[in-house]
Amino acid sequence: MLVEGLVAVAAAGGGAIVQAAGTDAWNGIRGGFARIFGRGEAGREQAELERLDQTQAALEAAQEGDEAERVQIAQVSRWQTRLEALLEELPEAEQRQVVAELQTLVAQAEATKPNETVHNDFSRATFTNSQVLGSGSMTVTNNYDK
Repeated sequence: MLVEGLVAVAAAGGGAIVQAAGTDAWNGIRGGFARIFGRGEAGREQAELERLDQTQAALEAAQEGDEAERVQIAQVSRWQTRLEALLEELPEAEQRQVVAELQTLVAQAEATKPNETVHNDFSRATFTNSQVLGSGSMTVTNNYDK
């Protein structure tokens, strides 16, 4: 049975895979996870690349809304379960190494998150019963293209 910290790392790893799919970071993250699961065996690594590609295809095929959310949750769970099984079977020294590799991949996936900035300027607005009356300006900036 895995300790709580390792379960959290596995969950973050599953989330990183789903988060990175379809982004510019996908190829690097995809390769990193394939190496972790492949454990130095080229055939296993290739099989993992194919599984990761299936995940990306499933995420891309999912429609907006509830279906997309359901597919994302299922894929995170799938990869978390696989990572938990892998960590559970590794000797402690290898486990620490894989955890470090997973943390690096999670950080790379986190870096792909879009930065959003919302700025509200209500300098000439009147607030009445939690409503905004009058004029003001609002600037919303998303950095999805960066």
